Amino acid sequence: MDLLRLGNFMDWQPIASAPVDRDLELAVINMAGVHELVFPCRRVDGGWVRAGTGRPIVVHPTHWRDWQT
Repeated sequence: MDLLRLGNFMDWQPIASAPVDRDLELAVINMAGVHELVFPCRRVDGGWVRAGTGRPIVVHPTHWRDWQT
């Protein structure tokens, strides 16, 4: 998978700037490639949760953008 899968990569923001008050789309970019999570997430104290369920997810995202419904 390459950056073209992510659409306009300029839309993505560094994970350090991720807000806590809205649904986000997360991306993980590593040696294996680019991976987008297919469900909305929210930043919480100590990590990330699925926006719809509040269940924790174990992920180390590198980028975020607003979730597109």
